Amino acid sequence: MALKSYRLFFLSIVIAIANSIVIRELVVVDQHGLGNFTTIREALAAAPNGTDINGGFFQIHIKGGIYEEYVSVAYNKKNIMMTGDGKNITIISGNRSVGDGWKTSDAWSFDVNGEHFIAINMTFRNIAGAAKAQALAVQNNANLSAFYNCSFEGFQDTLCASTGLQFYRNCDIYGTIDFIFGYATAVFQNCNIYVRLPLQGQSCVIAAHGRRAANNNTGYSFQHCKISASPDLASRGGSTKTYLGRPWGPYSRTVYMQSIMDALVDPLGWLAWDEKTNYTSTLYYGEYNNTGLGSKLDQRVKWPGNHAHMSEDDAINFVVSNFISGDSWLPATGIPFQRNLL
Repeated sequence: MALKSYRLFFLSIVIAIANSIVIRELVVVDQHGLGNFTTIREALAAAPNGTDINGGFFQIHIKGGIYEEYVSVAYNKKNIMMTGDGKNITIISGNRSVGDGWKTSDAWSFDVNGEHFIAINMTFRNIAGAAKAQALAVQNNANLSAFYNCSFEGFQDTLCASTGLQFYRNCDIYGTIDFIFGYATAVFQNCNIYVRLPLQGQSCVIAAHGRRAANNNTGYSFQHCKISASPDLASRGGSTKTYLGRPWGPYSRTVYMQSIMDALVDPLGWLAWDEKTNYTSTLYYGEYNNTGLGSKLDQRVKWPGNHAHMSEDDAINFVVSNFISGDSWLPATGIPFQRNLL
């Protein structure tokens, strides 16, 4: 697809969604001065504080380009809708990392806290590299937040889905170790999970969810996703061990449903946190109706908390309508979603 057609395709998505929801105000960010602002932070500063969702979204359309600025959406900046010209066209990029002295919670390129946040047709990138340890592309603390047609690129700890109810649709997520992590209740639907080449001797782990108590209704649900090797890993013949997840806390909860798992997924499926920490009886890991060479269940770990053969009754608890109460808030975003298993 030619670049011009590519841009028009993504623009059509933005227009369709914008026409289906309430927009309070629209501003444009353009690095070349052809919009209302030249930086994303300037546009955010202009957004009203403490708005109500019934009044609609403050839309910030960000024209194509690489924006090397560290953007934080404050808690009082609610109902912000950021749209771009397309994945790999509108890019927010940074390089903060633990390896360079930042705390994990501060080592992000993009940080969002205000509820009812939406991002569409954008790339979020951390270019610190695998050798710099934890380096977040996005830290998402926003309740009732959604990302659609976005790309998250990093290595270790790429996407921190930290707190609240979150939804990701048609997104690409790249990383190596624990590259989707946090405490949120999140559904990833129709997403591509790309495992990248780690440092020599390292294994890769997709999800590291942390649930603090057994009665917390949090976790990660991957539905209709595809797990595959990124080009850099595929070129090495897929020899790196890759696991679906490991428990970042005693009650970690992660399920994969109706997804495609390529052969890079290790037959054991899941990994313990370390040799001293045993959460295998209190975690909840599950798989339901997955396909692909990596989905075979006969060699999966035999932990008390691993539910390799989930029933439909089990799986229905992790769909959009039940797990993140999506019927009550996702329609206001205009983003398409599948509410159940079918």
